[in-house]
Amino acid sequence: MNHHAPNPEHLVLTRRDFLRRCGMGMGAIGLANLLSTVGGVDTARAENIVSPLLPKAPQFPGKAKRVIHIFANGGPSHVDTFDPKPALDKYAGKPLPMENLATERKTGAAFPSPFKFKKYGRSGIEVSDLFSNVAESIDDICVIRSMTADVPNHEPSLMLMNCGDARQIRPSMGSWVTYGLGSDNQNLPGFIAMCPNGYPIQESQNWQAGFLPGAYQGTYIDTSHTKIEDLIQNIKSDYVSLPEQRQQLDLLQKLNERHREKRREDAQLEARIQSFELAYRMQMDASDAFDISREPEFIRKMYGDGTQARQLLITRRLLERGVRFVQVWHGAGQPWDSHDDIQLNHGNLARESDQAIGALLKDLKQRGMLEDTLVIWGGEFGRTPTVELPKPGSNSGKVNGRDHNHHGFSMWLAGGGARGGYVHGATDEFGFAAVENKVHVHDLHATILKLLGFDHEKLTFRHSGRDFRLTDVYGRVVPELIA
Repeated sequence: MNHHAPNPEHLVLTRRDFLRRCGMGMGAIGLANLLSTVGGVDTARAENIVSPLLPKAPQFPGKAKRVIHIFANGGPSHVDTFDPKPALDKYAGKPLPMENLATERKTGAAFPSPFKFKKYGRSGIEVSDLFSNVAESIDDICVIRSMTADVPNHEPSLMLMNCGDARQIRPSMGSWVTYGLGSDNQNLPGFIAMCPNGYPIQESQNWQAGFLPGAYQGTYIDTSHTKIEDLIQNIKSDYVSLPEQRQQLDLLQKLNERHREKRREDAQLEARIQSFELAYRMQMDASDAFDISREPEFIRKMYGDGTQARQLLITRRLLERGVRFVQVWHGAGQPWDSHDDIQLNHGNLARESDQAIGALLKDLKQRGMLEDTLVIWGGEFGRTPTVELPKPGSNSGKVNGRDHNHHGFSMWLAGGGARGGYVHGATDEFGFAAVENKVHVHDLHATILKLLGFDHEKLTFRHSGRDFRLTDVYGRVVPELIA
C-alpha cells in the first residue's frame, strides 16, 4: 500500500549512494565533469570547480620540480652496495670486538661482503660491483652512509620512510609533494606508485593520502603487465564511444548540480568524484604514457629487458608528461629481505635493476631533466654486518644472510639540486651503526622538501585541531646534501 505519491527522483540513485556502491579504481568509470575542454565546453570552469591537482608555486624557488623514489623494499645491505667495510674481512667468521647491536633477530660473527668494491668517477666514491652501472653516474650521486631509522621491523619502518610516522595514519611523502605542488598534467594522476606482481608490505598505506584530500593519494599500477588494458583496468570502454560518454557526463553533471544544492559539501565524496573525473581523462593520455614501444630501439636497449627496465622507462615518460611524483617498487612483498643467501638474492635483484637505474640517470641527464628531477634510492633500513643465526620460522638456517639493521644504512640522491659526487656521514668500521653526521628519516624528508622549495615546518595541513606536517615535530635540513 502506497502512503505517499511516487517521486521520479527516487528512481535514480543519488550520487552519494551510487559512489558508496562502486569501487574506487582509477579506470572504473568516467564520472562527473571533464576538467579540460571537451567538445568545446569547459565544464570545470562553468561549474566553478578547481582541480586540487592544478600546478602550485612552492614557498620559495626549489631546485627540484619532480621526484622519482626507487624503493628497494625489504632492506638492501649497505655493506654490500654503497658502504665498503674492509674490517669485516679481518674478522671474518669471528666475533666483532664490540657487542652486536640489538636487531630483530640474533646475529653472530662478522660476515664480510661477497661483492667487490672499487672507486668510480672523478670523486672516487667506492661502490660494489652489484651496482656498476649506477656507479658510472656517481659524480651525480649524493651517497648518504649515515641513515638511521627507529626500529628493525618492516611495517613501522616502511611507514616511517613513506609517511613520516611509524604508527599513526599519516599522508605519504608523495601525497605531501602533490599537495604542495599539484601536477602539471591534469589528464594523469599527480602521484603514481608502481609495484609489479602485487603490493609491498603495508600495501596501499605506503602511498596513502591519510587526512589530506583523496585526490593526493597515489595511484597504484601493477607493472608486471604490458598491455594498457591490464595495467589500468577498464581504461577503455567496450560499450560506448567518447561522444556517448560525453552525453552521459552531461546528464551526470545536472544530477551533481542538484545534489550540491541539497547537501553540504562532503570532502570524501568530492575526492571520489575527482578520481572518477581523472579516470575519464586518463583515456586520452595513459595509453601513450605507458606504451614504451613508442621509444626508439636504442633507448629500450639502453634500459634493458625485464620489468624493472620497463617500469623505469615508463617513469621517465610519466615525468615528461607532467606527473609530479613516481614511486617505483622492486616488487611485491619484500624482495630485498635477504635473511638467507644474500650473495644469490642480492645478486639477482641487482642484475634486474642496476642497468635500468643506470640508464635512467643517464637518460634524464641527456634530456636536461636530471637537474630538476630528484631521484631517491634506498629501502626502509639496511642489514647487519654480522651473519644471521639459524632460527626456525625466521630463516632457512643457512647462516649466509643478514638481519635488518636500522642503526645505520645507506641511501642516495641524484639530481634535483642534490650534491653529486659526495659521501655524507659514516657508519662505524664494521657498518653496524651510524657514527658520523647521522641523518634520520625525518631529516631526509626535511631536506627533500627543501630541494622542492618548501620549509618542512611550514608545509602543513590542519586536521583534528592541529597543524600536521610530513616531519611531524622532528627533522632538520641537512645542508651538506644540497649542491
